[in-house]
Formats: sequence, structure tokens, C-alpha cells
Amino acid sequence: MRILVLGGTAFLSAEMAKQALALGHEVTCLARGTQANPPDGVTWVRGDRALGRAAYEDVNSSWDAVIDVSRDPAQARDALEVLGPPARHWTFVSSCSVYADHSVPGADENAAVLEPLPEGQAGTPDTYGESKSAIEHMTLTRVGQKAHIVRAGLIGGPGDGSDRYGYWPGRFAANTEPVLVPNIPDDATQVIDVRDLARWIIQGAEKGLTGAYNASGDVVPFREYISESCRVALGQERQPDREEWPPLSQTVQADEDWLVEQGVEYWAGPDSLPLWLPADHDGFQSRSNQAAKVLGMTLRPWQETLRDALDYERSLGLERERKAGLSRETERRLVGLLREQRT
Repeated sequence: MRILVLGGTAFLSAEMAKQALALGHEVTCLARGTQANPPDGVTWVRGDRALGRAAYEDVNSSWDAVIDVSRDPAQARDALEVLGPPARHWTFVSSCSVYADHSVPGADENAAVLEPLPEGQAGTPDTYGESKSAIEHMTLTRVGQKAHIVRAGLIGGPGDGSDRYGYWPGRFAANTEPVLVPNIPDDATQVIDVRDLARWIIQGAEKGLTGAYNASGDVVPFREYISESCRVALGQERQPDREEWPPLSQTVQADEDWLVEQGVEYWAGPDSLPLWLPADHDGFQSRSNQAAKVLGMTLRPWQETLRDALDYERSLGLERERKAGLSRETERRLVGLLREQRT
């Protein structure tokens, strides 16, 4: 197949390009390449999608498959108008953030989605879900009969630039001072390995899969994820009959209300506790992935993703400045304050 990846230099898009190439496909990547190059072996067409329709002049061809990961509705619209009509198959990598309600665990693809961002309005981080919803809408309107909408959940594994999933195993691996953990042992975590997601997207293009599907990992309770993060980071043997919460004597757990009072952020960003969500988000990390599994999506053991994420964390440096998680200074201050209040 002749596959065009709109992107191809970062995380998921790079992994898709690499896997498609390994499967014998002819792969072209349209990308600026300002931070990284596409994988070796692909045809790289340098282009800046911010330039509008002109950005696609050198790739305006009849592709067997086009894969777009955009979060910018204007860029997605231009690509659809130029490349959509002749393409045999179109994949848009959307997000489970398009759903309007995140309070119901186990919800599937029939759940209501957010109103699309109005045409002409620029997207922001706060309107990420609305932007993805807008692109879904225009994709279905223009090439719906040949479109595969992939509603990805949180993506983890090697190459993850968000610093979320790898925060906890990396923090335990640093093995310095107490680790502050939110007291949410039964909360859900749900992560899909970037390699599994990329494989399923390429398979969907090969099979001509159409429709919208959740592409999420299996649900893992926070207590199991934290315990495994600690065990793997410290090289300990698994002892299922002796699982503890919290998993280490030097771990300090904090109630959610107290963390909110101290200004700790949910989910991501500076001075956050990754994978911790507000109380009304019980379904955000527990969406149904059954429809995609029925159609062939396979998932490796989540422990393998965690181990590989830790290896990637170590390669970057465990004490580096992070995009997500608590800084050492903030964590030290919070642990000290918590211990003072408990004495």
C-alpha cells in the first residue's frame, strides 16, 4: 500500500510510519521536522500544514491510505479537501476526550460527544475535545464512507513526551525521599501502548476498516499500577499475596481533598499527580474497548508497557525537569506539611 502519514516525526505518528514500513508498505511522511526526523526508510516531504492547502502540493496524489493525527480543525479541513477525494481510505486519530460525559465507567462508542468547535474558531488546550469532535464531524461529512475514526485513550510507552504514564515508575526508580501518592487505590487507570495502537491503525488501513472505535488499554486499578511501578523500579520480585497499599513504608499517601487544598493539579502538567482525576471522571479511564478488540485490536500485557516506559524514563534522566508530575521541591514541601499535620 501507498500510505501517507500527516506527521511521522513524533511518538504515535513516528511509530505508525515505522511499523507500516516494516510491513512492506510504501510510506511517505508530510512533516516539518523541526524537532525530529521521520524513521529511516520513509519518503520525507517537508511541509508546514499551517500554510494551508499549499502544504499538500507535493503529496497531492491518489493514496491507498491517509492517516491524520491533527488537533487543528483548519489543518484537518485543508487535508480532507485536497487529499480526501482521491484517497481510498482515511484514518483520523481522534481521542476519547471527544465524549461529553466522563462519569460513566464502561461507556462505549454510542455515548454522546461534545459539540464541535465552531468553524473558524482556533483551538486551545482547553478546547481539545471540541477540536477533535470538529475534525471527526468534518471527516465523516467529507469521507465518511471510507473513514476510520480512532478514539485513542491515554497513550503510553517508549517515546511518550507527555511525562504522564512514566512519572510513577520513574519516581520510584529515583528512590530518593518519600513518594507522595494520592489515596485512590481503587480508581481506574487505562493506558494503551503506543506500539499496539500504531499496529491496530495500520491494520485498519490494510483492511479498509470504517467507523468510530475506542482504542484504549484494559482497566488497571491504581493500586496495582502503583505497586507494579514500585516493584519494577526497585527490582523486586512480585509477591501477589503480600500486596500493600501504599506499597512502601516510605510512601506517603494523601487524601484527595487535601491535595486539592494544596493546589496540586489533576492528571497532567507542572506540579500534578499524573493519572489522578476529579471525582466526576470515573469513566475517563474506564471506557469500553470491546468493539475494537472484536475487530482485531490486541494489547500486550500492561506490565510490559510499564517496564519499557521506565527504561525510556531512565534514558531521559530521572531527575530531569518534567512536563507532568511534582517537582522534588513541591513534593518535599507537601510531605513535610502532611507529616506536621499528622503529629
